[in-house]
Amino acid sequence: MIVVGTILLVLAAVTLGVVCLNVLGWRRPGLEAGAGAVSLLIPARNEALNLPGCLEAALAQPCVTEIIVADDHSTDATAEIVLDYVARDPRVKLVRPDALPEGWCGKAHACKSLADAAGGDWLLFIDADARLLPDAVPRMLGECRKRQLTLLSCWPQLEMYSFFERLLMPLLNFVLLTLYPAPLAARRPDVRLGLAHGACILVDAQEYRRFGGHTRVKAELFEDTRMAQLWRADGMRSLCLDGTGIIRVRMYSSLSEIWSGFRKNLFPAFKGQVGFWLFMLFHAAVFLAPFGLMFVSGPVGVLFAIAAGLVVAGRVLLAARFGHPLWPTLLHPVGQAFVLVIGVASWLQVITGHGVEWKGRRYRTAALKEAV
Repeated sequence: MIVVGTILLVLAAVTLGVVCLNVLGWRRPGLEAGAGAVSLLIPARNEALNLPGCLEAALAQPCVTEIIVADDHSTDATAEIVLDYVARDPRVKLVRPDALPEGWCGKAHACKSLADAAGGDWLLFIDADARLLPDAVPRMLGECRKRQLTLLSCWPQLEMYSFFERLLMPLLNFVLLTLYPAPLAARRPDVRLGLAHGACILVDAQEYRRFGGHTRVKAELFEDTRMAQLWRADGMRSLCLDGTGIIRVRMYSSLSEIWSGFRKNLFPAFKGQVGFWLFMLFHAAVFLAPFGLMFVSGPVGVLFAIAAGLVVAGRVLLAARFGHPLWPTLLHPVGQAFVLVIGVASWLQVITGHGVEWKGRRYRTAALKEAV
């Protein structure tokens, strides 16, 4: 047990080191403003509740020459809301994508329809539940110019109101920033360091079309990060920065929505069984087991207690960096157990052939079959 305790302690220390690297080194877009004609593109499927706030924030942005919303076969008042804005502001436009073709995921197809209708030099894809903050667009353009980027994604700051949101949503950043060395991505062109968040992706329109647009990722549920990776593979510069002060999003508002969203994403985020189960084993061993084993008597219990303390320290650092409440760190084992349970549920829905369901559609794409 001493050997096991020592290994877990070392792994916890390494992950804390990765967290420190990210807390200190993951940059946000600077305040320097850039210029350019930006087409702001919003895929929307049953987003009647979210669209007014999204559009109001978008209309306040400098550099935005047009705002195009794709009503992706909604069954609510999405189209009516957009048409109301069309009547009020000539910059707002509505497109209606064709029926979803075989082999496509819904968001990728909606984004392709938006890009086909856009005339700007830059294309900014945002989700309907996202809210751009003041001067976000010129700041992103300025960052692209400064870093010579043709794809820039901003990881949104999370809005959380309910108990379960505050308990579980910070784990999204925890999962990412204990494994992904974000500052290295700005220095190295490695394909594996490609990262993007679909809530906010800015691309050079000419390079996007040369790349092949969303057709390149048509079957991907994780079309955002896959696009960033392929972008780098084609020799172009992509980067994902901390979007605090740029964009905010309330991804889910209830426990059932969190469950559905995480279950949709967790297993498909990996390209195969090996990577997924290594992730699950690592999280179970390093981020959960020490909290139970620290009650073992003797020196080994002390090792596990220190490992648990290092995990909590990482959570505290991330909470401080992103302005999250501190109390969920005290309930870390509960949240971590939720991640593992939902990971198994995500795996089961794919390997049993049920596929992934989201917004009334069920996907059994080639990408999912390859993962199994």
